[in-house]
Amino acid sequence: MILNEGMLKEGALKGKNILITGGGTGLGRSMGEYFLELGANLIITSRKLDVLNATAEEMMKEKGGKVLPLACDVREIDQVEKMWEDATKEFGQIHVVLNNAAGNFISPTERLSTNAFNTVLDIVLKGTSQVTLTAGKDWIAKKQNGTFLNIVTTYAWTGSGYVVPSAAAKAGVLAMTRSLAVEWAKYGIRSNAIAPGPFPTEGAWSRLLPGDLVKKFDPAKKVPVGRVGEHQELANLAAYLVSDFSSFVNGEVMTIDGGEWLKGAGEFNNLDQIPQEMWDMLEVSRGKKA
Repeated sequence: MILNEGMLKEGALKGKNILITGGGTGLGRSMGEYFLELGANLIITSRKLDVLNATAEEMMKEKGGKVLPLACDVREIDQVEKMWEDATKEFGQIHVVLNNAAGNFISPTERLSTNAFNTVLDIVLKGTSQVTLTAGKDWIAKKQNGTFLNIVTTYAWTGSGYVVPSAAAKAGVLAMTRSLAVEWAKYGIRSNAIAPGPFPTEGAWSRLLPGDLVKKFDPAKKVPVGRVGEHQELANLAAYLVSDFSSFVNGEVMTIDGGEWLKGAGEFNNLDQIPQEMWDMLEVSRGKKA
């Protein structure tokens, strides 16, 4: 099917060095693999260096190009600055930052500890801002053009029950994207975002909706086009937004969800159908309460 095919012409990202936070697995990896096909080199980061090393080897073997794995907890500014220093030392220049690292808990908000709430805020909002400020300040000091692409959510506009810390954090990233698009455009720095609908990944979806819940709350049933997204579709949009073809696109947030949020805003609002007893079972299945 054409939706599983690359959209841009060969070499569309040739010469670009692209940093992807959370780039070792899931959607970050899928976008990175397509960037490699188009001629880019990558820096992929996460907290787990062993996963990054394995991913980097596999990606270079399958797609070519150069992939530099760097361990980095985006919540820690010293690690972010060290990661940026190592990346620029290796590549000389980084042209694109894709802020993809995220964390989430699906839970009634009153069941979340302060630590759990703050963990999501720290990864999503604090982490994105720290990577953005580190990169942006360096680009401005060097009088270098740059491009930011941030991954938000459709409930960044509307809010959503049962994912309140994520909704709050993503709304902050959305506001930062639009604000910096105006403020930093004079430096040749563009900022855009993508708000994906359901693009299932093996790890994330099994953690968020374990067991039979994935079937009970099948995300495809909420999408007007009747299916979930293919990773290549998201990768095509991301590649366009980090390429020079989108040089007049700035401050835009592009939704790619098959019309889901228009059908029913609030990604997880329907979880009010889950009885308290099932929430208890979910907590047990996840282990110790966050």
